[in-house]
Amino acid sequence: MELSRGRPAAALPGMEAESPGEDYESLPTGASLSTHMTAGAVAGILEHTVMYPVDSVKTRMQSLQPDPKAQYKSVYGALKKIIHTEGFWRPLRGINVTVLGAGPAHAMYFACYEKMKRTLSDIIHHGGNSHLANVVKQRMQMYNSPYKTVLECIRAVHRTEGLAAFYRSYTTQLTMNVPFQAIHFITYELMQEQINPRREYNPRSHVLSGAIAGAVAAAATTPLDVCKTLLNTQENMALSSVNISGHLSGMANAFRTVYQLGGIPGYFRGVQARVIYQMPSTAIAWSVYEFFKYFLTKHKLEKRAPY
Repeated sequence: MELSRGRPAAALPGMEAESPGEDYESLPTGASLSTHMTAGAVAGILEHTVMYPVDSVKTRMQSLQPDPKAQYKSVYGALKKIIHTEGFWRPLRGINVTVLGAGPAHAMYFACYEKMKRTLSDIIHHGGNSHLANVVKQRMQMYNSPYKTVLECIRAVHRTEGLAAFYRSYTTQLTMNVPFQAIHFITYELMQEQINPRREYNPRSHVLSGAIAGAVAAAATTPLDVCKTLLNTQENMALSSVNISGHLSGMANAFRTVYQLGGIPGYFRGVQARVIYQMPSTAIAWSVYEFFKYFLTKHKLEKRAPY
């Protein structure tokens, strides 16, 4: 049954009552935890799967000493070359482990966001993807990766480098995710204040705010992402060129190595691909999340509304 526009809807059990001025077209302010988690999971999976080929390109473009056959000038040129020389499905290698991690991670991600936004006045930060998934994903994305399946990659890395290999970039990833999410969420909220001050369900405002938030956060944290990629992939050619034997570990070592190999510009390798990846990714994530939050909450309200 359709609710009349402009009439306050009854609050669901376990939900905060909507404000007196909140109408049917407004984004729900008291959606349930399950709604936030469901909307977040769907948004996360779509965000990472739709843009995964660009993420593969970004990983390769961050290589400090790329193979001569894996040097790219643009994202489009890289995708075209990879598909032509390595096969149509090559840019998607490792996507299955990303999907497995993205759903649960983003369910918690957005649930934490909503909770912290209400309790800490929009001062928010949250962790993100699992470290094992990131290591496996980036190893499978690299040029000439010997791994054909996720399990093969996990077993090989564990056998040759030990369990610690999956956590080498832990500090760097945590250090990157805190400022990334802080910049991301604050920018999104500031954009919403400017273009959607009434916080209505407005897909265009969610897409625009999400894209700008993703671009700003991605550009600002690219140096940390380059270090994370180095720690996750352990580029043998790059390390041997600066006489580093064994395995690189720790954020400080990664920062020094990147500088040794590429100077200041080295910290911004792949920034174009990272921004191109993040803009549509975050636009997709926010628009899908806001839609499902709106749809699921309003559906529950309609079911409970008196005839």
